[in-house]
Amino acid sequence: MSDRAVSPNSAYAEQSEAAFIKRLVDRDMQAFECLYEDYRKKLSYFIANMVNKPQLVEEVFNDTMMVVWQKIGDFAGASKLSTWIFAIAYRKAIRARSKIDEPISNDTYIHSIEDNDTEDTLEKSRLRQILNKAMETLSYEHRAVINLTYYEGLHYRDIAAIMECPIDTVKTRMFHARRQLKKSLGGNIADWL
Repeated sequence: MSDRAVSPNSAYAEQSEAAFIKRLVDRDMQAFECLYEDYRKKLSYFIANMVNKPQLVEEVFNDTMMVVWQKIGDFAGASKLSTWIFAIAYRKAIRARSKIDEPISNDTYIHSIEDNDTEDTLEKSRLRQILNKAMETLSYEHRAVINLTYYEGLHYRDIAAIMECPIDTVKTRMFHARRQLKKSLGGNIADWL
């Protein structure tokens, strides 16, 4: 499967996306559980960067996956499955964020997501904390563009579909996000992302 958001270790990575979607449409619970687990970490990280409130991350993630389960029959295939799922998460995160009175730092939640990754070294963790602090200075649109580009490896076309905006808007947001991060972090952005 060419979809980057699907990990190579996934139980469904060897199937075609169409065959996997068919299993979901047919209400194959094993397929859905596989999808749920495969997206848990990457989607939770994306949502945490959007809502800045650790206690909302799991709720938004579960709401997203519930919509996927309920609406998979409506998935038209105009984009990749991962693009569709991230678009749902993006909209759910925006709604959750609009209900937040006062955002708080999400360092604790993001750190707990990373603690489960045994490959992270102390230095990598420290750099990631510095990057997370700088990311908090960005608007949620800029954060989403950075996250979807650098962490999820999505193309601007897919990000535009997720954020429901023109590709040029995505490019402009990326330009401003990089400029803000460069100002906050110093040095070359590629060294940090």
